[in-house]
Amino acid sequence: MTEGEKVTVSGLIGALALFVPAFVFHSAPRFPGSLTGSIFGIAAGLLFVLLLAYTALKRQPWLKVRFVHWFSLGSVLSFHAYAGIVGAILAVIHSGHKFESLLGLMLVISMLIVVFTGFVGRYYLAQVGQEQRHQQLELKLLRDRFDTVVTTGAALPLEAATNSPADFAINRLVGAIADLEYAIMARDTIKRTLGRWLVVHIGAAILMYGLLTLHVWSSVYFGLRWLT
Repeated sequence: MTEGEKVTVSGLIGALALFVPAFVFHSAPRFPGSLTGSIFGIAAGLLFVLLLAYTALKRQPWLKVRFVHWFSLGSVLSFHAYAGIVGAILAVIHSGHKFESLLGLMLVISMLIVVFTGFVGRYYLAQVGQEQRHQQLELKLLRDRFDTVVTTGAALPLEAATNSPADFAINRLVGAIADLEYAIMARDTIKRTLGRWLVVHIGAAILMYGLLTLHVWSSVYFGLRWLT
């Protein structure tokens, strides 16, 4: 995960978070059925279908072996992340902020759950794990320094050791070690709390594709009936 990728994805997530509640200020009930609205909807649907490429390559070894010469699984995962967020933005635009249909509302909610749980697993938890590894390394260095200072102070007489610079260094080290241990424990709690993200992500994705199929079917069925 590069810094540029992190900034880009965070920006897209921020844009999506702003688009969704914009129905308070804007609503276009006729837009979803218009030509432009339909183009946005079809583009979003195609991106959601392409998301399945990552799942297929990951779950089917024969596909992975066949296509690994053209692109890596990591690049497909990056496309999976970008396509999911961009598809969600296009879908929200397609809706025209008309959240009156129960089917449409459930589709939007499941889609947002898929996007945000994917962001949590792909970027946020990875960032938390990376920070935790750095903190554990720093904690080890502080503990080694603490052992060195304690060993040095133990060689001094009791009165001299109590008032020595080593005594002040020990106090500072103890405070720094306690702070780091607390931060690591807090990150462990976050990882345990969000550790079931993949279950929620897959469950919401299954629901989203089912609702998307119903949405496309109803649009075609009732749309063709209206034309006839």
